[in-house]
Amino acid sequence: MEKKILYSPWRLDYILSEKDKKCIFCIKPQKNDDSKHFILYRSQTCFVIMNIYPYNNGHLMVVPNRHVSSLSQLTEEEISDLFNTVRLSETVLMENYSPEGINIGLNLGKAAGAGIDEHLHVHILPRWFGDSNFMTTIGEVRVIPESFERAYIRLKEQFDNKTSGK
Repeated sequence: MEKKILYSPWRLDYILSEKDKKCIFCIKPQKNDDSKHFILYRSQTCFVIMNIYPYNNGHLMVVPNRHVSSLSQLTEEEISDLFNTVRLSETVLMENYSPEGINIGLNLGKAAGAGIDEHLHVHILPRWFGDSNFMTTIGEVRVIPESFERAYIRLKEQFDNKTSGK
């Protein structure tokens, strides 16, 4: 059986970029400028932020407010809120992008693929058949047809509508 390999060379920009020694998941929510930092929603114990190095349109992350690196460090309330927010994010993405599937996952530790391993976060990634085409695998170019700003406005409105009754 031939082994298939999927390359994502655009991720190298992130891997090689100068990283601030401070945790971005702790700093960005404290800035109180959600639109600048693409924070879409804040719950009691976590927030939803757009991934600025996305694999696809609508690539979101749900992040606990508290700086922890594993699920075992979260309280029962934080776990419940985290996964309720993941569920809300799934609903928003399904209604806005109509993906053919969604990947939801955590990378705990560098060896597991975490780009930011010191602060737990859940990736929510809409998927479509053929979303990894020749442009990304051979041309080393991502095709993200929607700007971050437009996606932010669209998704923020949906999060606000879904949670206005809470």
